[in-house]
Amino acid sequence: MNTFLITFGVFIAFIAAMSVGYIFQKKVVKGSCGGLGAVGVDKVCNCPEPCDARKKREAREALRAEKLAAWENDRIA
Repeated sequence: MNTFLITFGVFIAFIAAMSVGYIFQKKVVKGSCGGLGAVGVDKVCNCPEPCDARKKREAREALRAEKLAAWENDRIA
């Protein structure tokens, strides 16, 4: 049990030190290597056409955006 408590305390100390450094530097958290775009991959899956699940999700998002735009136009008018 003592080992667990010591390890937990060390982790908490490191997290506290990192947060104090972040607060004082006031820098935005960002990736270090540029992600997949740095190696020439445009999408996560790098497939020529999106899968059916993604097509459905994009269709739902487009429909939701259309409804929101129509609702905002009705509210303004």
